[in-house]
Amino acid sequence: MKPKHHTHLSLSERRQIYVLLGRKVPLSQIATILGRHHSTIYREVQRNTYWDDDPFISGYFHMNAQELYRRRRQSLQVFLRKTDLKSYVIEKLKVYWSPEQIAGYLKRMGVQGFYACTETIYRLIYSDEGKELGLYRYLFKGRKNRRKKLGRKPRGTRIPEHHGIAFRPEIVANRQTFGHWEGDLMIFNREHGQTNLTSLIERKSRYTILAKNSNRRPIPVIGQIGNLLAKLPSHARETITFDRGFEFLKYPILHEKMGIRSYFCDPQSPWQKGSVESNNNRIRRFLPRETKLDELGDSDIYGISVIMNNTPRKCLGFKTPQEVLNGHLQQSA
Repeated sequence: MKPKHHTHLSLSERRQIYVLLGRKVPLSQIATILGRHHSTIYREVQRNTYWDDDPFISGYFHMNAQELYRRRRQSLQVFLRKTDLKSYVIEKLKVYWSPEQIAGYLKRMGVQGFYACTETIYRLIYSDEGKELGLYRYLFKGRKNRRKKLGRKPRGTRIPEHHGIAFRPEIVANRQTFGHWEGDLMIFNREHGQTNLTSLIERKSRYTILAKNSNRRPIPVIGQIGNLLAKLPSHARETITFDRGFEFLKYPILHEKMGIRSYFCDPQSPWQKGSVESNNNRIRRFLPRETKLDELGDSDIYGISVIMNNTPRKCLGFKTPQEVLNGHLQQSA
């Protein structure tokens, strides 16, 4: 029988979850056995599963789960005791201060007892109360659910070592030569389908190319990139750098057909292709995650790239990417 009012999971219930998960019992069935709502069990396992590169020490363990629960409760006690502090933090979140900025500012203020660390503020945001207030909407990324540290499984074993970014020619890093690209996929809300956007940027000129994909399968994605870069002369498409997403695993096609050498960021280090990551944030002004990409035509996507390529950039001496690209192509003609 389900409880008539909300109660937190006990250590005994967490032990049952641990045992039942070991028997491969589905989460929905575990919820039925415990008399809990299925979302309670899903949240419990999601929050308290430990992830590690070694699968033998990854998983849900009831003692760890209980300790993590205790720490979360303890960290939020400061806001229960100090409602004025909680009100201040919420006020600053709503004017788009990040948790780190709030914590740093509170520390600088130096008021005795009037302080909350960054992690405590994040836990407030993703607590039941914080979600009810929609505090996550004021964060830079605006994710409804918090990502776990090391939550993604590393994909580095799929990429040969000599295609790692450490083997990329040094000349690419200093942006002194033309024809070196970075590529990424921009993903949109799942309820709008699988359609995504290929985002390419040339490192020196910051020239942007955008195109839609109907799914994330590697062959169509890499094929699309090949079609986009094929329109340029060979000296304008020498290398391209990706992250380790599975959608880029057919990268040998680019080398076989056009001689483009592909390199990959280290595992969990997409910041190593910072040009395209930064550019994607600019593009999000026009295409937020809520965009129904299927409703936009190729001309709409092209129009966004035209705006990007004809906006002056400080890093280019206030020239536009289009002007810099044209200058390189004319010099090489």
